[in-house]
Amino acid sequence: MEEIPAVDGIRATSFRISDYPTPSPSAITATSTPQKFLKCFISVHFVQKLIAEFVGTYMLIFAGCAAIILNINKDNVVTLPGIASVWGLVVMVLVYSVGHVSGAHFNPAVTIAFATSKRFPWNQVPAYVFVQVVGSTLASGSLRLIFNGKEDQFVGTVPAGTNLQALVLEFITTFYLMFVIAAVATDDRAMKHLSGVAIGATVSLDILFSGPLTGASMNPARSLGPAIVTGHYKGLWIYIIGPTWGAIFGAWTYNLMRQTNKSWYEFTKSFKILDFIYIRNLPMSETHMI
Repeated sequence: MEEIPAVDGIRATSFRISDYPTPSPSAITATSTPQKFLKCFISVHFVQKLIAEFVGTYMLIFAGCAAIILNINKDNVVTLPGIASVWGLVVMVLVYSVGHVSGAHFNPAVTIAFATSKRFPWNQVPAYVFVQVVGSTLASGSLRLIFNGKEDQFVGTVPAGTNLQALVLEFITTFYLMFVIAAVATDDRAMKHLSGVAIGATVSLDILFSGPLTGASMNPARSLGPAIVTGHYKGLWIYIIGPTWGAIFGAWTYNLMRQTNKSWYEFTKSFKILDFIYIRNLPMSETHMI
């Protein structure tokens, strides 16, 4: 310990770091990992994000599925364009309402896609997916109670064609949606004030051309919630696999178009297959430099 001359009558002391033992790297790792995990799940900000995702998913599923039920009960008075408009409008409203709080995912496929493209932390994915599914399930349950739970008012998603047709369409529509989300919400060059309009319009457009054949889920939580409430699980795997992989490929595809000053190798480091091909094709004299 060494003394520092008094300044304005106050004497301070400083300690040499070398005077104290340095903890081992293993001890630091052992204590930091649990602390980081607990800090993530007990922080006020993270709880606020989960509340936003829960409320947003509930409102999304309630409004969209309510339009479907009213269309069934009132002799198709809402119509397909009307249903598409409801889904698109509620998405737009929610993006502007809580996008700055949680990112406005409301969709496990979107959350996973952001995580795979390194734009969302993996340790927050399980909690996000959980509250999204719970929000969808409670919204579906609320509608079932309000409309007396009639069997012909199932608001889940079931393929009208073959399973393959539904799987391909769900992949394509979710790819389209995630591509737009990645473009308008994560690229600094985009006009952020129009992000809600672009995302909502994409949802409406997807419903217009794929709704009659697949129900245009684009969201595993949207299909899983009604399935849990009603016990109808036919073809549910399509609406989990198709949207999830469609969103992942949509996010990755836009990342390939994102402006960057990195070299080709640095740019593709997150894509493990491309990374492997690049290293394999290098001369032996250069591989040791990577």
